Amino acid sequence: MKTMLMAAALAIFGTGAFADPVAGVWQTRKDDNGNYGHVEIKPCGKAFCGVLIKAFDKDGKPRPSDNIGRRIVWDMVPYPNGLYDDGKIYSPDRDKTYNGDMQLSGDSLKVRGCVLGICRDGGTWKRVK
Repeated sequence: MKTMLMAAALAIFGTGAFADPVAGVWQTRKDDNGNYGHVEIKPCGKAFCGVLIKAFDKDGKPRPSDNIGRRIVWDMVPYPNGLYDDGKIYSPDRDKTYNGDMQLSGDSLKVRGCVLGICRDGGTWKRVK
């Protein structure tokens, strides 16, 4: 009886307790100086947030950064077909915050930020394995 109730609950409420495909560590695209970072994305309430956990120079060597520990992505709400929207994205190289969206496709995450209808392509981030 308990097994049937558990199966029914999973069927009705889905598998929200399991990890979302966007959760994990992502390598950002290189900025104008060739620097890039690793952003860890995980659930924050009903949305997803990401924090810069490592920074690298153009040669791939770890480098110090005042942005380590800083929120880079927040309030990204999951939608069908790999879309995450309605959130914000901070761009350290421009020191600006944008309205953002992300499109997940396998191990690629296309990131975009917009201000007043003008959008900036944040590039495609790659999953760090």
